[in-house]
Amino acid sequence: MAAPGLRAAAGALRRVCGSWSPRPGRHLLCSAPMAGDVRAAALVSAALEQDRKARSGWRGGARAWEDPEQQAKKRRSGPDGEPHRKLPKRKIVLLMAYSGKGYHGMQRNVGSSQFKTIEDDLVSALVQSGCIPENHGEDMRKMSFQRCARTDKGVSAAGQVVSLKVWLIDDILEKINSHLPPHIRILGLKRVTGGFNSKNKCDARTYFYMLPTFAFAHKDHDVQDESYRLSAETLQRVNGLLACYKGTHNFHNFTSQKGPQEASARRYILDMFCEEPFVREGMEFAVIKVKGQSFMTHQIRKMVGLLVAIVKGYAPESVLERSWGDAKVDVPKAPGLGLVLERVHFEKYNQRFGNDGLHEPLDWTREEAGVTAFKEQHIYPTIISTERHERSMAQWLSTLPMHDFNATAHMAVGAGTKVPSPPEDSD
Repeated sequence: MAAPGLRAAAGALRRVCGSWSPRPGRHLLCSAPMAGDVRAAALVSAALEQDRKARSGWRGGARAWEDPEQQAKKRRSGPDGEPHRKLPKRKIVLLMAYSGKGYHGMQRNVGSSQFKTIEDDLVSALVQSGCIPENHGEDMRKMSFQRCARTDKGVSAAGQVVSLKVWLIDDILEKINSHLPPHIRILGLKRVTGGFNSKNKCDARTYFYMLPTFAFAHKDHDVQDESYRLSAETLQRVNGLLACYKGTHNFHNFTSQKGPQEASARRYILDMFCEEPFVREGMEFAVIKVKGQSFMTHQIRKMVGLLVAIVKGYAPESVLERSWGDAKVDVPKAPGLGLVLERVHFEKYNQRFGNDGLHEPLDWTREEAGVTAFKEQHIYPTIISTERHERSMAQWLSTLPMHDFNATAHMAVGAGTKVPSPPEDSD
């Protein structure tokens, strides 16, 4: 039996063209339509389309063979299963602070749940807060994620900056922080240019290393415990040695798997000095600050380690100059506990885009109070309490007599040749 839509179409067709009867000779199906005929033809077309949809099971946008739950899910999701978003993704940077104790560094190790990193918690919070889809958390390249510095195991940060693309949802910082543990905080957010990369656009990085001052006590004639207090003369000597690090040097002895002829071993240190000591919970501490264009793995910890070895009397001052030569020098590595990424610098980016009327300069002046509060609440107390209970610095100091600070090998090596290094630990 003919469908209602077809019967209506046939009736409309008859009204437009009239009754049909066979006649000899050539003829047209119907004469040229008048204005009323055009409306009738439109009715024919609509009736035919309605009949086609009825035959295919179409019911107002839903397919007859789909259950209501499937239909609702398709309305909520796009073709790839991601939620529909009216907001486009935007490139931003986040100012991060975190205490690194208990984490195996900053960078995420995708596919490895054994070693937890700061980025594991960060990505989870981004997904849960609705800033990124879940598949971007599984493949961080999809959100153009990049960090300024890849901090090592146990290393903290007060001014880490990461760049990524997100949905700029309402109350974004509050929502992200609500899914983070208290020892990881997002302190600021700024819009940046679409091609911004926090690692490549970073001009310099400033770290500080916090250590108990008894690390500078001379091995032969100073007390080696918490009662030690740093004298003005010793502080002056410390700063004199730290000044030697400034400038461009070959730091192949301050990392692993770098040969003396490799260009990447040459690094530029803008400044390095030790601040006045202070007392916390009966123990005196000092903070060494270093600013450089970039640093290799373990470089700062080894710079501090060699400084301590010289001040304590285990190594001669001449070892500094030798360590920048081709000879392989045994350089001790200080504990990771006291190392903190304090801030990162974007001078060139700020000069080009900071005053263009579209972007903010990346200087974080308004966030300074939050950074200071986080250091006082999470970073300093963690370093102090861990040092008091685990005595990581004291235990490391006891290993210094085992190091040989004389050059162990003089090699004439070609460019690109790597010098064998002692095994490094997992951080």
